[in-house]
This record gives sequence, structure tokens and C-alpha cells, in this order.
Amino acid sequence: MNDPPTPDLLRVAVVQHAPVFLNLEQSLDRACVLIEQAADQGARIVVFPETWLPGYPVWLDLSPQAALWDHPPAKALYRVLVENSLSVPSKHLDKLIAAARKSDIYVVMGVHERLGGSLYNTTLYIPRHGQAFQLHRKLIPTYTERMVWARGDGSTLNVLDTEYGNLGGLICWEHWMPLARAAMHAQRETIHVAQWPAVKDLHQLASRHYAFEGQCFVIAAGCVLNREDVIEGFNSLSQLTNAAGELLDMIPGQDEDLLLRGGSAVIAPDANYVAGPVFDRACILYAEIDLGRITEGHLVIDTQGHYSRPDVFHLQVDDRPQMTVTFASGRGRESGT
Repeated sequence: MNDPPTPDLLRVAVVQHAPVFLNLEQSLDRACVLIEQAADQGARIVVFPETWLPGYPVWLDLSPQAALWDHPPAKALYRVLVENSLSVPSKHLDKLIAAARKSDIYVVMGVHERLGGSLYNTTLYIPRHGQAFQLHRKLIPTYTERMVWARGDGSTLNVLDTEYGNLGGLICWEHWMPLARAAMHAQRETIHVAQWPAVKDLHQLASRHYAFEGQCFVIAAGCVLNREDVIEGFNSLSQLTNAAGELLDMIPGQDEDLLLRGGSAVIAPDANYVAGPVFDRACILYAEIDLGRITEGHLVIDTQGHYSRPDVFHLQVDDRPQMTVTFASGRGRESGT
């Protein structure tokens, strides 16, 4: 018979399965199944990779015509992406909230968020009781990503208060922004989610560095996706034009070739791996984390306490929503980023 868990032990899960690429409805159905599976295995927090709903836009880096100006296939595919992106609020968000509540589990989900006429790379933090969710919008889309995503602002640099401590995160190359890291460390995360398309060697380095610098556990989430997943997911949609699929068809390689290799891992405050990294296969990665290790690590480093110099360095974060137009009456504020 297994020993009962100690109060400081927490079981977490990282989903490394592919979505139904570009199909929001079917990807949501798949997410609900995976959430329930993770909860059935005792996980209290389940994390999905960057823009898992409905899939990271791999064509931006892999299709040779993705950046051609006024290119009909690029516009048609972008339209498909927008039409399969999640709005807040929406029935799709309600479905995620209901899944978290049903399984009594915290859900961290990467989504394409549709807001006004723009898309954002967004992380949703959904409590197990399904109320008072948080979101974070990526501050700077990286390189080719700027063709599809707008920039977030400081109003979403926040954390979710849980019974396990503060749950927060950053998206992909935000981990190379020193001041963004400092802003998150100041909120004393217990668990930090590092979302990536896939967790390559450089991303492993960033995730492990963050764990030690912030003295927190890092859940690094990456996706496994092959060329066949991309084409089949796209073909599962109805009423598509031929132009919309041209950029995907031009992705080189065979159907079984991996475009994203996963690499998900759970990392301790001393930068060592608790679980993973796992590459090249779809799975749900589980880990037991001992929250008491955070206290032990603070003996040697606390960047917001005894290992800081506020008399020398000071960061001020503008956490107000940034809007181009404001009205004295306050109308229209809900459309700000």
C-alpha cells in the first residue's frame, strides 16, 4: 500500500499531446478528456503548451511563402486561425471552466485569444472551482509571430492565488526579458508555468535558470506535433478554401516528421529535473513536487529579500491596461488590451 502524500507534496501534470490542429471545437473536446485523465491520476494542476488551442502556428517558420505581402493563402489561413480562436468570455471558455470544476483541478491553457480585430498569445489560469480566472497576454511576439499576434501589456503580469501558493507564468521568449522575470519574481510564485511551442535545449536552459533565480518550481510545457497532425487537423474543418491550406501543404517533409518535439519537464528550485524532459512522444508527464524545497533554497538566494539591493536597483511596472482611445464616461474599456 502506498504511503499517503505529505502536506507539502503536490502532483502536477503536463500535457504533451497535439491538439486537433486549427480546430477549436475538437481541440476543446480533446482538452476536456486530457484534463479528466490528469485529474484521475491525482494531478492537482494540469498545464498545456503555448497556444495549444487550437495549435501553435508552425507555418510561420516552416512555410516558405508565409511572409509574402498580400498573399492570398496567408490571408485565408489567418482567417481560419481567427475563426478558431477563443474569445473571453465565450462558450469555449465556459467549457474549460466547467472541465476544471468537474475534475476539481487547476487548468493552465495556452490559447489564441480573439480580442477586437487582433489575436493575442494568451495563457489562461483557471481555478479548480471554476471562478475568478486569470489571463496573461504575451508582451512581445517573437520574430515571425508578429505577423499574427498583437502585444500584451503590464495589466496581465499577474499570478493566481492558490492553496499551493502563487501560480504564474511567462510565455516562450518572455523568459529572456530580465525585467519581466523580475516582475514575476516580485509576486513570489510557488509554481511557474513556462509555455513553449516545444522545449528545445535553449528553452530548457531558460526554464532551469528561472527555477533557480525565482526559487520556484517550473513546469515547462511543450507540444509534440508532426506534419500529419497539421494536415489532418486542418482537413477536419469544413467549408475551407483551397488557398487556406496552401501554406500548410508547403511545409517540407514527410507526414511522420516531427515539427515540434515536446521536451516537457518539471524543474525544482535548485534547477534539477523532477521529471523529464520527454522528447518525441505524446504523453501526459506527471511529477510529485515537494513545496518545502522552496524554503530550503531561500537559505542561499531570495532575489526579493536577502539577495536583493533595492537601494541600488528599482523596477516600476506599469500594470494599467494600455488603450489607444479612452472616453470620459468609461465606455469601451472592456475592449482594451
